[in-house]
Amino acid sequence: MITILCSGSRGDFQPYIALAQELQKLGKNVRIVSGKNFEELITGYGIGFYELSVDYQSIDIDPQMIKEAQSSDNPIKMLLTFNKMKKYAVSLTREMYGACEGSELIIYHPGATIGYFAGEIMGIPSVLASPFPMHKTNEVASVIAYGRYTLPKTFTYKLLQKMLWTASKAGASDCLKSVLGKLPENFGCPYERVDERHPAVVSCSNYVFPRPKDWNENIHQHGYWFVEEQDNYSPPPELARFLDSGEKPVYIGFGSVFNKDEKDNFVKLIVEASKICGKRGIICGMGEISELPDNIFAINGVPHTWLFPRCSAVCHHGGAGTSAAGFASGVPSVIIPFSNDQFAWAYRAYDLGVGSKPIPRKKLTANNLSDAIHYSLKSDVIKKAAFLGEHIRNEDGAKKAASEIISFLSKQIRVSA
Repeated sequence: MITILCSGSRGDFQPYIALAQELQKLGKNVRIVSGKNFEELITGYGIGFYELSVDYQSIDIDPQMIKEAQSSDNPIKMLLTFNKMKKYAVSLTREMYGACEGSELIIYHPGATIGYFAGEIMGIPSVLASPFPMHKTNEVASVIAYGRYTLPKTFTYKLLQKMLWTASKAGASDCLKSVLGKLPENFGCPYERVDERHPAVVSCSNYVFPRPKDWNENIHQHGYWFVEEQDNYSPPPELARFLDSGEKPVYIGFGSVFNKDEKDNFVKLIVEASKICGKRGIICGMGEISELPDNIFAINGVPHTWLFPRCSAVCHHGGAGTSAAGFASGVPSVIIPFSNDQFAWAYRAYDLGVGSKPIPRKKLTANNLSDAIHYSLKSDVIKKAAFLGEHIRNEDGAKKAASEIISFLSKQIRVSA
């Protein structure tokens, strides 16, 4: 049994579901460790599920802290927010440790470093699986600095790793003390401990951020990890009719960073922007919306892989998973970054010529949203977006990452034999 430790929102889990799908195709039993809130999502794709008694959605997290996390638009704010969140990791981490027992392999998200230490203590091979590039390099700034700050590139990775380790350290420390009575001698940030016994796999397209040449040879990046959706997906009739009734619409959705308290303001701004630029739109993930004009349709959720290619452009917050889906769809991007790594994907889209210049959430207006949509629909942007999408779709990132993992595991079995 391969056990995958993950944490975060729905978007954080989807790449790991994709990786699990490919590992299962290679004959492995796989389970993802998660709170009850994600059981339906995980099992719906035929992946095994190990339930934690709590998760970040069910424990009593201060709503104000969630707002702070969603608006942390510089590294100092991010670090302070991650520091506040570390106490919530303690109970989750102890259960994650228990979930690793009896596994043949542990795959862990950067926010679940207990996977590394559990592997060392239990004698189980482990693999760091990251949803974005996070290992030090001199070639490009990290995703918390790219496009925004002129800092030494390796320093930006130290800062990124510090943030992630801060959120994970308290839980890992508490858990290991309870298991061993003390911290192990090698306790510390494990992200750069990459070698033949501890490889890393990264979900990122080499056409978006090419794999750095100065990375350790045991860090593998072959493309994004996309969930394989069921072929029988059928859209709601109302959505199908809307798509068929005119030109391709602009998708607008902000995922888990959307704050329902701002719903009225967002809807008003979107309606005004669509009026200014004369484009149809689909608002996704903002709940039921009344009295929308005929050129705008609202829906709570629909697979990005199905909807994005049917749109003229995709406007979103710049989450790593949503950005990847937008790039792969082959249509232009309009990214409104709120916090954290979202700015990097926004600036990268612009630098690659596949999207408009980023509009930070705090500077979003109907006029500049309209301008961004017009820019994204320029012929050269459309052409570059289609070119990028075709190359990303041909990478088979999840399949190749799974193959690297199985190859590594086979070597470990031969060595132990």
